[in-house]
Amino acid sequence: MEPGAPLSADALGREAAKFVDHLAFERRASRHTVAAYRRDLLQFVEHARALEGGPASLASVTRFTLRDFLGTVSKERTAATVARKLSAVRALFRYLVRVGKLKDSPAEQLATPKVRRRLPSMLNVESASEVMEAPATAPFGTDATCLRDAALLEVLYGSGLRVSELVGLDLDAVSFEDGAARVFGKGKKERIVPFGSKCALALRAYLAVRGELRHPKTGAQDPTALFLSHDGRRLGARWVQKLVHRYGALGTGRPDLHPHALRHSCATHLLEGGADLRAIQEMLGHASLSTTQRYTHLSLDRLLEVYDKSHPLARASHDD
Repeated sequence: MEPGAPLSADALGREAAKFVDHLAFERRASRHTVAAYRRDLLQFVEHARALEGGPASLASVTRFTLRDFLGTVSKERTAATVARKLSAVRALFRYLVRVGKLKDSPAEQLATPKVRRRLPSMLNVESASEVMEAPATAPFGTDATCLRDAALLEVLYGSGLRVSELVGLDLDAVSFEDGAARVFGKGKKERIVPFGSKCALALRAYLAVRGELRHPKTGAQDPTALFLSHDGRRLGARWVQKLVHRYGALGTGRPDLHPHALRHSCATHLLEGGADLRAIQEMLGHASLSTTQRYTHLSLDRLLEVYDKSHPLARASHDD
């Protein structure tokens, strides 16, 4: 179903549908994320209706309702799935509090199920995508800060920047016409890094609301910095690290995620996609090619696949 269609005819379903619209049209979430949240919230609305024995109102949803819903889900689903559905419900009720439909959220005090998983030094493509989508459904921040966070994550991962390079970006460093940004790396060395169409969309969405990030009393705002804090100052490296931790936990259960892991993942995914190692070296700003090679954690299967396709003796043996 498309955004805008009610999840049910009662008050809870109507408000949930409005929240899905909010994700799609204001938070600029992807179709995949919107569809996933819609499915999770539809399941929750139907559960609330079953408990009520009819239409569900906002006031009828209590902590007991939520615990019963999560308990039912946990009988057939993994802890990761339960955590994702709880995240969707939390985001819905936080939205309802923010727009004045509720005074308090019944979901705030619920504990998130512990998700045990191995923590690799880098993200696979699917996990990276989940982190990139996390700001669209974050249970914290404003629309402006969430759009900012979506843009900075796209730049960190899509262009492989260091945190210091990211927070040092100025408005005039970004060229949408060229699809690139001017970056000052270690030793104040300047380089040009490309960014993709998805990153460009995220940056445009953020720049449309950047004016909202000002000091609450004075209205002051850094006139040059690309990424601003909620009070209009240039965003600092420590705060970016905290944001990446938050979105790592929200998107993939990785509270240890560090910005450098996004840079690492960028280089590895580019190499796996067929990018030239020298081009990756230039993009990341490495002085030595040996430094770039440390980012190439390809699996043995992948190496053998490349060998079979490219090595002349390997091809000859297959042709015999």
